[in-house]
Amino acid sequence: MIWDDVGFLLSKNRYSENSLISEVFTKNHGKVSGIIFGGTSRKIKNYLQIGNRIYVNYQSKSENRFGFFKVEIEEALSPLYFDNEQKLTCITSAMSLIKLLTAESQKNQNIYGLIENFFQILQSNFWIKKYIFWELELLKALGYDLVLKDLVDKKLIGNQLQYISKSLNDKKIVPNFLVDRNENSEDIKTLLSGLKLIGDYLEKTILSPNNLSHPIGRLQFINSLK
Repeated sequence: MIWDDVGFLLSKNRYSENSLISEVFTKNHGKVSGIIFGGTSRKIKNYLQIGNRIYVNYQSKSENRFGFFKVEIEEALSPLYFDNEQKLTCITSAMSLIKLLTAESQKNQNIYGLIENFFQILQSNFWIKKYIFWELELLKALGYDLVLKDLVDKKLIGNQLQYISKSLNDKKIVPNFLVDRNENSEDIKTLLSGLKLIGDYLEKTILSPNNLSHPIGRLQFINSLK
């Protein structure tokens, strides 16, 4: 089986002295794993950065056999943020979620489009808040639509409108911006509350039922904001 495609590098792990096992989310073949022979060489290792868009030639003896990639750089996206720790860890967070939550070899143009949109978000104002909305869109694309406005009650507390979850067992204050869907700037404490709420939903709905651990990349991103 041989095909060519473009995709975003999700992960890379050393396989041998000179090779890597990598995962790429491709435009026409979804998430695909394969070996990059010579992936640690000076010639190509510099552009094998998580999040970069790469051109891949994939070959395997059959659909059930582990294949290998020949790669070329399509667009170096991650190096643009080497001097910005928060955005760099955000890239790791987003790619780790795609890696963890998507199925192998299943084409999904919506997910591919979300990755493209993610890199546009990094260049925009209020990018942290927009990334939080991006996580919600990712969950929705995977069939886990968290419609917060249907899960909260409005309450006036100290002349301020607040949204409280309707759960009988776990009453939580839901940040207003997640319900109102506004894009105005918020203080970092409020944004962190939004990330924590989505993380709690992720744990309860997807990770714990499937014995999965919370993506380290996402935790690192949250810690970079504190």
